[in-house]
Order: sequence, then C-alpha cells, then structure tokens
Amino acid sequence: MCAKVSQIATRLSNSRWAMRAHEPRTVAVIKGAKPLNAASAIALPRGFRSSFLEGLIPSEIEAVLAAAARRSISAKQIIYHEGDPAAHLFLLVTGRAARYKLTHGGAKLFLRWLAPGDVFGFMALRTDPPPLLTTVQVVREGYVLVWDRASARALVRRDPRLFANIYSAMTNYLASLIDVLVGRASQTAQQRLARMLVESAHQIGRPRRDGIECDLTNEQLAEMANVSAFTVSRQLSEWQKQGLVAKSRGKILLRSPEHLVLSHF
Repeated sequence: MCAKVSQIATRLSNSRWAMRAHEPRTVAVIKGAKPLNAASAIALPRGFRSSFLEGLIPSEIEAVLAAAARRSISAKQIIYHEGDPAAHLFLLVTGRAARYKLTHGGAKLFLRWLAPGDVFGFMALRTDPPPLLTTVQVVREGYVLVWDRASARALVRRDPRLFANIYSAMTNYLASLIDVLVGRASQTAQQRLARMLVESAHQIGRPRRDGIECDLTNEQLAEMANVSAFTVSRQLSEWQKQGLVAKSRGKILLRSPEHLVLSHF
C-alpha cells in the first residue's frame, strides 16, 4: 500500500498532471456505418485520451466510435444500479462519476472515481453475464459513449487490442478494490483520508502552480474514507495549519501530496 501511494505521489510530482482541454473536435465516422441512436459524427474533447483506445490507429478508433451511442449524463443521475442486467459497455468522455457498493444497512461503500477516459460495464462482455455488482452515479454532468452488449462483444472479437485494453482496465480496477479493502481493514482514519486525497488528486485533480486542486466536499471525503464528517473537518484543519492543504467551499488544494504521503505512510 505504501509503495502504491508513493508511486502516485511521484507521478503527481513528475507529471504535474497535464490538463485535458475541453475544446470539442469532430471525429469523422466511416461511410456506411450506422451508429446506435447517435449523430453522424462523434465529438470528443481535444486531447482526449483513454486506455480503452490505446494502440488503435485513427480509422480503427472511428470504427469503434461509429458503433457507439452518445448519452448525456447529469449530476446525481444513476447510470446503472447494482443488480441491473449487464447490457452495455460505457466510456466516460466528460464529467465525473463514482462507483460504489450498497451495504446491507443502505450505506454507500465508495470504491473509486470514474474520470474521463475510464471504461466501465465490463460484465457486458461476458457470454452469460451476471447482474451488475456495483452502482455508478454521476457527480458532474457530461456525457458517455455507450455500446450495447452485442456491439461491444463484436468489437472486442474483431480487434484483440480492445480486449487487451479492457483486460488491463479490469486488472487495474481489481487492484484498486484490493487497496480499498486493505485500507479499511488496516489503516487509521487519518491514513485513509490521506490516501483518498492523494488518489483523488491522481484521478480527478487539476494542476495549479501551488498544487493539485480537487472538487471534493467534506461529506464526499467522509464517505470515501469511511469516517465521520467531523473527523474530516478536524483533520483537514490540522493539515491546513501544517501547510499541506488549503480548503475552500467544495474544493481542496493539495499543496504537497508527497509530504502528505510521507507524513502518514
């Protein structure tokens, strides 16, 4: 766990998290293609990147996009509930979502953020998919690309690189779930908060000259780290006095993610 979080902090320091611009561009679709309830062209943000499309040449990417439907998503919308049929594969293009599991008591067990470029709904690729195991809820409006189960399976069969990319995404997701379980079982509340802040900076942070800014509320952090909102408020105040973070309404600035990691792991 310590090594994993330290690696995240190193990437934060070295890359400074190059920002994804949001200027749309038009991607042409192959003539004769029939998108599913989609327009004749798919608009993607300039500079958009996704491991799902890694290794594909432009014409192959166009073929993948041509089979997709574009669906707008709004804040607090549920994209799917656990227990729903695994009928679609999704690629988040803009916005943000959270993946969580409901406990028997009805509480949300936060699992991870979904940021632009993330693909989800993997079970739709199975021959006989079981019901979905988690819930995905939108946090910030945007849009997703959606492939129905038949289209997604056909694309993966046609191009082994898509299968390899999805397998890699599934492996990374499994690793993040293991981290969540280990953290909840062995880390203090302070350590869980520090880890969630650093991982959020990695997944959804925006670079600034004075650090990495995340759109996070105390309530969201409390849910993510499985602690009370009072604990979050008290710990953030302490870290702010130490110069590690700066808190404003709905936002947290990590001034020194590396020091936060070194101090608590």
